[in-house]
Amino acid sequence: MNKVINTVVITPDNYNPDKEQYPVVYLLHGYNSSYSTWIENVPDLEKFADLHNFIIVCPDGGFSSWYFDSPVNEDYKYETHVTREVVDYIDTNYSTIQDRKGRAITGFSMGGHGALYLAFRHQDIFGAAGSQSGGIDIRPFPDSWEISEILGEYEDYPENWEKNTVANMIGLLKPDSLALIIDCGINDFFYPVNKNFHKRLMEINIPHEYIERPGQHDWEYWKISVKSQLLFFNKYFRDRNIY
Repeated sequence: MNKVINTVVITPDNYNPDKEQYPVVYLLHGYNSSYSTWIENVPDLEKFADLHNFIIVCPDGGFSSWYFDSPVNEDYKYETHVTREVVDYIDTNYSTIQDRKGRAITGFSMGGHGALYLAFRHQDIFGAAGSQSGGIDIRPFPDSWEISEILGEYEDYPENWEKNTVANMIGLLKPDSLALIIDCGINDFFYPVNKNFHKRLMEINIPHEYIERPGQHDWEYWKISVKSQLLFFNKYFRDRNIY
């Protein structure tokens, strides 16, 4: 996109590039946020990186990109930015496990949709993915969060909306192709689309962990959510004997 884009990188305290390679968890932010949002609201991420002994990376997805390579606006190429530029930079400059089994991705709200969207479309890059209060189906919200600036107005470009919503991408999955964790608060406006997505995954026998708990679309919920999702990813990494 011909611009400088910042990224937060958190390494564990015992990070030693000469002796060890580390798995990486990518955390995507939501709408109207930035690369610094995660660390500003969850400073314990540093402790979690130490506890689990992995690298945490918080890319910048722009104000309202939804992590798409926009089909109508050349200024938005955030799918390419995250999956190619950021991942390549991290693997080049840090001691990482350069394999899908050593990478996980999750995010909240817009970032929840983005994490599943990127993981579903790039299963060669990510082995595990999560969504926290994610906008898993964007179609019920054609006038919200400036999505129309990225995909075009729904009435004019319905095909862009249909093919770029995670709700319509389940066909890209095979059993055990991705380790998945999805959670949402029951008082969240995204709760109905998350619950429906869970039901559809169950119908076609796609293994996943689904959690619903009291909570709204706010940081009080995400501070709890991210802690449990990082535990899930830690287990995923350990089950593959990469530690």
